[in-house]
Amino acid sequence: MIDLLVTNIGQLCTVPAHDGGPQRGAALGDLGLLADAAVAIHRGAIVEVGPSARLERAYAARTVLDAGGMLVTPGLVDPHTHVVWAGNRADEFEQRIAGATYQQIMAAGGGINRTVRETRAASKEALIAATRARLLTMLAHGTTTVECKTGYGLETRTELTMLEVIRTLDEELPLDLVPTFLGAHAVPPEYTGDPDAYVALLTDEMLPAVAAWGATYWPQGIFCDVFCEVGAFDLEQTRRILTAAQRLGMPLKVHVDEFEPLGGARLAAELGAVSADHVVVTPDDEIEALGRSNTAVVSLPCTPFGLGHTRYTPARRFLEAGAALAVATDCNPGTGWNENMQFVLALATRYLRLTPAEALAAATINAAFAVGRGDRVGSLEAGKQADLVIWTVPAYQHLSYRFGSNLARTVIQRGRVVYELRDRLDVLTQR
Repeated sequence: MIDLLVTNIGQLCTVPAHDGGPQRGAALGDLGLLADAAVAIHRGAIVEVGPSARLERAYAARTVLDAGGMLVTPGLVDPHTHVVWAGNRADEFEQRIAGATYQQIMAAGGGINRTVRETRAASKEALIAATRARLLTMLAHGTTTVECKTGYGLETRTELTMLEVIRTLDEELPLDLVPTFLGAHAVPPEYTGDPDAYVALLTDEMLPAVAAWGATYWPQGIFCDVFCEVGAFDLEQTRRILTAAQRLGMPLKVHVDEFEPLGGARLAAELGAVSADHVVVTPDDEIEALGRSNTAVVSLPCTPFGLGHTRYTPARRFLEAGAALAVATDCNPGTGWNENMQFVLALATRYLRLTPAEALAAATINAAFAVGRGDRVGSLEAGKQADLVIWTVPAYQHLSYRFGSNLARTVIQRGRVVYELRDRLDVLTQR
């Protein structure tokens, strides 16, 4: 007797790992398609996938869930978010529309440091409430694993509070949260004249405090990330922070080449970072270096879209180099307040020139490897965690073909139904 049998699946995308790793280069887009399929689930894990008729004969289930002939995929994985923050920057959006650049707004005291002031002033309870709402929106749109960065504290106390927020919500909500320490998001105002002193604070106080907190509360590991960019941290500062984190046993991620190439992509490959993110203006030789490495490349198409830019990650060039490409929302209050990975699929097909199959694989199995969870989530394979989505559409192409509405019908996380789309006809009948 198993716990759950999802049957009558019109199209099942298993999106398999390749040789125990991500789908690299030209191999991206292997969806492992099955028609008229079923998924057998027990104790939160996948027991078997296969033809509906065979699994219905093979398994007695406490619950049978009819997919109605619709599409089923793995739960989406969002491998890059800044989802913990207070306040908003709607007025800065208006300034950008009027012609101000992201860098000009930062120089005037806005941007990241604006959110830092508001986040420092917020209570832990207020941060939990605001973040909970955003995470539940992600879940309702089919995302079951979310990477969550700190980085709006830029002081030891608030950065640790943000980690506590992530831990609290990971325990409370039916999503898996992956914490990343991003104390090196920007130089805080109190260190404007001496950024190296802030780097010293990061390496000598903040990173050891985070590592000690992780040893107690998050033994599975906390990532360390750095924003390597003009106006944030230069290449040498980035190296100092990342190598200090490595000495403490922390895995690495790096923001690189969003606006200017500083050599951060090559550094990510050299240090064995789990991912290099943004990669919009990465030079050809560093694209090749990432393609040869085990560092995943994470594209964030909502960010140039949110900024009104026309230059996006050269995804096809990365695939030609053999890289493992993933996509993410970059959900944040300044450049991309978007909780919906479905919209990322729409952007990825139009502006990264990915096929619908490539985009879906980049948002599932490859995104899982970009947060170090590829052995557990991101594909529908026996032994993996039972995170899956039943959609309201019959085939995977619809997930990027359509945009602006939620196509998720049922979200299952660890074998439990955690979201069901309400019948939208109810609103017509309740007058």
